[in-house]
Amino acid sequence: MSKPLLVIGNKNYSSWSLRAWLMLKHAGVDFDEVRIPLFVAGYKEKLFSYSPAGKVPVYREGDLLVWDTLAIGEYLYETHPALWPADRTARARARSVSAEMHSGFVPLRKAMPMNIRARGRKVDSSPELEADIARIKTIWRELRKQYTVAGPWLFGRYSIADAMFAPVVFRFLTYGVTETGAVDEYVQTAMRDPLVQEWLQAGELEQEVVASSEVGDH
Repeated sequence: MSKPLLVIGNKNYSSWSLRAWLMLKHAGVDFDEVRIPLFVAGYKEKLFSYSPAGKVPVYREGDLLVWDTLAIGEYLYETHPALWPADRTARARARSVSAEMHSGFVPLRKAMPMNIRARGRKVDSSPELEADIARIKTIWRELRKQYTVAGPWLFGRYSIADAMFAPVVFRFLTYGVTETGAVDEYVQTAMRDPLVQEWLQAGELEQEVVASSEVGDH
C-alpha cells in the first residue's frame, strides 16, 4: 500500500503548507511529499492535478483527498487524538484559537508574509497590524500562563494550535516582533522543535523568490 501524500508549496513562503506538514510530522504519519513552487509558470495546473481547490496543502490517503489545513488536522485527530488537548474544555479553546488563526489576522498576513529566510525586515505599521500582533501576544500569554505546568507548548503538550501559530513564530522573527516573557519564550520553544528546524533548513536551501513576499526594509 502506498504512503499518504502531502502536496505543499515553497517551504520558505507557504504558511499553510507548514501547518499541515507539522501536524502530520507530530502525529508520526509516514508520508511522501510533493513540493510545487508557487507563482511560477504552470503552477496552478499542477495544483489542480492534485486537488479541485487548486491550493496547498492537499493530503491524499488512498482515494481520499483533504484540502484544507484545519480539515487535515481534524481528519488526523480521529486516529491521532493527541493532536488536540485531552481535556474537553482545553480542546474547545484550542479549536477556537486555531479557527481564529485560520480565518483572521488578515492585516498581519498582508503586511508580514511568511519569509523564513529573511531577518531584520521592517514594515510600515498600521492600527490594524498592531491590533493583530497584540491579539496574538495576548493569546500566547494567556495560554502559557494557564498551561505552563503541563509543558512548554500553548496547551502544555504539542497540539494543532501550535502548528497553526508556527508561521506567526517565523513572522515575528523575520519582522523583529518581540516581547520579553511568555511571548519570546514561546518563540524559542517553537524554534527548538527539531521538526521546525528541519523545515527551516529545507526552506533556506530553496532557490525560488516570490517577489510579493519579499517585503520590508533591511
